[in-house]
Amino acid sequence: MDLNDLRSAVTVISLMTFLGIVGWAWARRNQSRFDEAAMLPFQDEAPNDSTKEPS
Repeated sequence: MDLNDLRSAVTVISLMTFLGIVGWAWARRNQSRFDEAAMLPFQDEAPNDSTKEPS
């Protein structure tokens, strides 16, 4: 086994890992968790009150 075989193996393993992560991210069973996480930055915001005058 030479260096090129090792490089090829690392490339294939990296590709499989990437495809696994993409498959996990697109799985329907994770959608509700990702939707909830996407709304986290907006949870602490106060409602916009347009009746107040700007200061």
